[in-house]
Amino acid sequence: MEPGNRTEVAKFLLLGLSEEPELQPLIFEFFLSMYLITVFGNLLIIVAVSSDSHLHTPMYFFLSNLSFVDICFTSTTVAKMLWNIQNKSKAITFDGCFTQMYFYILFAGLDDVLLSVMAYDRFVAICHPLHYMDIMNPGLCGLLVLLSCVMMATYSLLHSLMVLRLSFCIDLEIPHFFCEIKQLVQLACSDTFLNNIMMHVGAGLLGGSTLTGILYSYFKIISSICRISSAQGKHKAFSTCVSHLTVVSLFYCTSLGVYLSSSTTHSSQSSATASVMYTVVTPMLNPFIYSLRNRDMKRALQRLFGMEKFTKGHFVLRLNKCTS
Repeated sequence: MEPGNRTEVAKFLLLGLSEEPELQPLIFEFFLSMYLITVFGNLLIIVAVSSDSHLHTPMYFFLSNLSFVDICFTSTTVAKMLWNIQNKSKAITFDGCFTQMYFYILFAGLDDVLLSVMAYDRFVAICHPLHYMDIMNPGLCGLLVLLSCVMMATYSLLHSLMVLRLSFCIDLEIPHFFCEIKQLVQLACSDTFLNNIMMHVGAGLLGGSTLTGILYSYFKIISSICRISSAQGKHKAFSTCVSHLTVVSLFYCTSLGVYLSSSTTHSSQSSATASVMYTVVTPMLNPFIYSLRNRDMKRALQRLFGMEKFTKGHFVLRLNKCTS
């Protein structure tokens, strides 16, 4: 069969995490549970931030955007897999695969860039507290998010157009649960030298620049915290960074784990399994990290569910009993 181009390729086959029929119901239930937790948890963050005036600050503005991106990121990869398992199908159309790949690159990159922007926000808050609201004004915050979206949309489109020019062979089975760009390029019959160069250079520039920005911000933050005289002041300053630092560590450790696993092992199945960590697990854990370690977020969620009045009333009732 001659190599096919876009007009000749009708569909790809997503092999998923396992081809064992008896495991499919278990995989479906497992991923559906994680997907619902991810969507519900991140939606709670967005609603809490938008409904509580105490959280109308740059830090929580970026957090709500990160939560929205996490929902989109997980939906891009997991929704199609759940649909295929439910319908006992592995097929995805060429246009569907191309679209999924575009949005996967877009939202994965936005996750990375937003974490870097949030590190800069913490740097300004701790290193320049008196000028924080002047520097991180609503105009700049909106501009940073807009530039992040435009930059990643352009970056994703460039990669997608490079894949679109490729010709594909008869073997159109993708050993993954979504249309990952590296897997698509490996299926091509035409020359993929430029695609491989773009993937490595693009990942290096994007990941390297954002990680450098995060490390530089935290280097300045730690230096500033060390100059604080009181232990209470140091703890208060560092506590505002703990949640973000945890999310950054989780994101980069899982991403690096996927990269190393694909480099050291030639098994695409193990690479697909490792990808679950940063495509599903990390977005699911982010709401828990930011809500469980953040007093303001806890209070906002209590107000959202009307629990704050109950808590205060319970405290007053116990106080009255003690004084009577």
